[in-house]
Amino acid sequence: MKAEHDILLGNLAQDYYLSKMSINDMSKKYSISRYLILKYLDEALTTGIVDINIHSGYERNVELERKLSKKFNINHLYVIKDPVNPTKRDELISSFSAVQTQAIIKNCNVVGLSWGETVYEVLDHFNKSSQEDLVFTQFMGENMKYKSSSGSMRMVQKAASKYDVPYYTMPGPLYIINDDVRNGFMTEPTSTRVFNIAEEADLLICGLGTLASVDSIDVWHDNKTKIFPKVDLDKIVGMAYGRPYDINGNFLNLDDDKTLSMPLDNILNVSRRFAIVQSKAKYKAALGALRGEFFTDMVMTEAIALRLETEIN
Repeated sequence: MKAEHDILLGNLAQDYYLSKMSINDMSKKYSISRYLILKYLDEALTTGIVDINIHSGYERNVELERKLSKKFNINHLYVIKDPVNPTKRDELISSFSAVQTQAIIKNCNVVGLSWGETVYEVLDHFNKSSQEDLVFTQFMGENMKYKSSSGSMRMVQKAASKYDVPYYTMPGPLYIINDDVRNGFMTEPTSTRVFNIAEEADLLICGLGTLASVDSIDVWHDNKTKIFPKVDLDKIVGMAYGRPYDINGNFLNLDDDKTLSMPLDNILNVSRRFAIVQSKAKYKAALGALRGEFFTDMVMTEAIALRLETEIN
């Protein structure tokens, strides 16, 4: 409950101080009385939440947030206004996402991380903190970029170092084509330990991929038809939790899933699933993920939100 309350305080502070919303508009948006809004804004000041957010340099497009939130069933949708200097866009998205996810982490015990440059950049903006009874873990296999800082194992190591807490890794690859080998790997003690911990996750932090993400790794590119048997590759608009999906939010490999991962149903039952989308080229991936209700929280750029607005009108 405290995490939800802290997030509410942060959102109110951003709407009031950064987006310049009136108290009346905020009262309508959140269905909260003017008295409570003023009380919460004071609380945000005294607890330091405003100090965290106000100095971060980003602004939100509240109108687009409202419009897209009405269209899609998502609890928390954030649209970050594009800066005057486009080179600062990714930094703003990462900084904002770091603030939001760290607010959620305050009341988490287990946090699962995917891999990729986007997640790495968010972790790079984490503030050093200390928290008891917190662990970070993989919840699916490695992306094979073992020499890259954005590999899955390195993600949990990096996040854990920000809190000085334990972390759990699993060296297996994300995709194992041989069903017997994959099932055997999942029953190995090192794997079952990680998956059992991941089953207790309070929060998952992810980026969104595309088929280009798969093609960027040679061994996956060369074996796509084996990794995604019976899947029409032309229908893939995005990758979430290692699985391909179409523009309508349907996962395409449910009948023959080669992913070394926590079961998809269990993933979708995690109470907070936080996605960050930076590249405008991923607007179709964002649209499919929103239609499929894959995430409870999503941060996106204004450019992506404008493309989505065009698609739904």
